[in-house]
Amino acid sequence: MFGLFGGKDVNVIAVIFERRDLYQVGGQRVKGKAADKARDGAKGHARTVIWAVFNQQGSYQEGGRGAGAINVPPDVIKRLERELQTNRTVQEVLKALETKQTDKLAKPLVWGGYPPSQMHGIN
Repeated sequence: MFGLFGGKDVNVIAVIFERRDLYQVGGQRVKGKAADKARDGAKGHARTVIWAVFNQQGSYQEGGRGAGAINVPPDVIKRLERELQTNRTVQEVLKALETKQTDKLAKPLVWGGYPPSQMHGIN
């Protein structure tokens, strides 16, 4: 019995909250029941800001906000959702997974949408 994604390889991406100015992009290439498990793990991880599933051609299949979205301002989440598929770091992770360079990879998210620093009053 195959999982939701059948016997085809998919790439599961999770953007993980590390700190206010640093998120991590984690990706896995998986198939069948392992894909369902990876997707559900990404969704339910306490620090996942958003997650997504892509096919091997880089097409978005599904995704959403994770449990860690509460750590991030709503406007930042909306921007990240809009820009996820075109983000350079996400594209680099997807390319490594699609070309089978690796079946798991994590990189710091390079992105201009991090919330502004709250360092007011420091001289």
